Amino acid sequence: MEAVVIGFVALFALLLLQVPIAFGMGLVGTLGFAWFVGLGPAMRSIGNTATDMVMVYDFSVLPLFILMGNFVARSGISQDLYEASNKWLGHRRGGLAMATIVACGGFSAVCGSSFATAATMAKVAMPPMRRFGYADSLAAGSIAAGGTLGILIPPSIALVFYGIMTETDIGQLFAAGIIPGILGVVLYSAAVAVMTRINPELGPPAEPVPWSERIRALGGVWGMLVLFLIVMGGIYVGFFTPTEAAGIGATGAFVIALARRTLTFRVTLEILAESGRTTAVLMTLLIGSLLFANFINVSRLPNVLADWFETVEIAPIAVVLILVAIYIVLGCILESVSMMLLTVPVFYPVMQALGFDLIWFGIVVVVVIEISLITPPIGLNVFVLNAMLPDIRLTEIFRGVLPFVGADLVRIALIVFIPALSLYLPSFME
Repeated sequence: MEAVVIGFVALFALLLLQVPIAFGMGLVGTLGFAWFVGLGPAMRSIGNTATDMVMVYDFSVLPLFILMGNFVARSGISQDLYEASNKWLGHRRGGLAMATIVACGGFSAVCGSSFATAATMAKVAMPPMRRFGYADSLAAGSIAAGGTLGILIPPSIALVFYGIMTETDIGQLFAAGIIPGILGVVLYSAAVAVMTRINPELGPPAEPVPWSERIRALGGVWGMLVLFLIVMGGIYVGFFTPTEAAGIGATGAFVIALARRTLTFRVTLEILAESGRTTAVLMTLLIGSLLFANFINVSRLPNVLADWFETVEIAPIAVVLILVAIYIVLGCILESVSMMLLTVPVFYPVMQALGFDLIWFGIVVVVVIEISLITPPIGLNVFVLNAMLPDIRLTEIFRGVLPFVGADLVRIALIVFIPALSLYLPSFME
């Protein structure tokens, strides 16, 4: 275990020196693997891992879903989503904040990125909330918290990462994320309702609109709804694999953007280049994490941890709660991707050895990582909002997200103690 301790210390030292996490994990993973099996096999593992990552057909799900999200983000559908949500909810106290959360959930369903969701909705939702006199804390907090839904509601890049690292069915992971994602929207909206009930001045109601306008507003989001149903419905009933669904989704998003006349030749090239850059970054991260996972696996650290938990006779559910607490603490000092890449190779074999379902554990991990996106001092969604809205202080945004952190803690408790929330839909795919 000395080599593992040295490896983790070296990795954190590299991160403190601002070495990119992909290269830090790759370097430590390769040297650690060489410690146990020799330099030759370790060097060969670099080439084998990289080749598998870029050549295996199933991994093409990642760039295709990224391309789908970028087409959707450029289509302008976020504005229609917000307007539709606003017309249905805006007349309530805090209704614009609730509409923001619902729109974030809908946008997440075809985007897959928390940062893109938060950045996009900041442009769309903040001006009307300010115009109607919403407190900056509630307005910014609802956008930051709603943006976290992008990491869970399928198609989710985080779930793709988890599926690749644990060799878990990505289609079942997507299905497992639907109910917890909807639960997140409901609990966030409930948090807004509680806040505005305590202090109505935080989010005054707007004037109600006629039912005819509400129904007409849904016409602007039908394309997104159809795209989501085709992609997720096709995976769920087995018409096509997640990779095929990603290709269909990217094509459908292109058609929607084309139909909405938001694409030009130059914009299309920008989207393709941006998707290529993002894919390269994420592929490099995955290669580094898999090299690090090789080191962790050959060190037998997961087996040692599983044996230790059995020796001390801790109840399995207590082990889960310990890991959730570890994730919450790590979320205060590490950003979300780093946390997932560092911990999943260590923790998932322990969960597997203790008899837990890896689909369920994947949802637990992603929901806890969601919390890290809005907790101080490293809440990346908060920093995204601060960059988009520099006139709002960081402390004000962090104060606004605290009730949503409470809602997330309720959600993670429900998911941990009621596994059916995650496993009900995937059970029909087995």
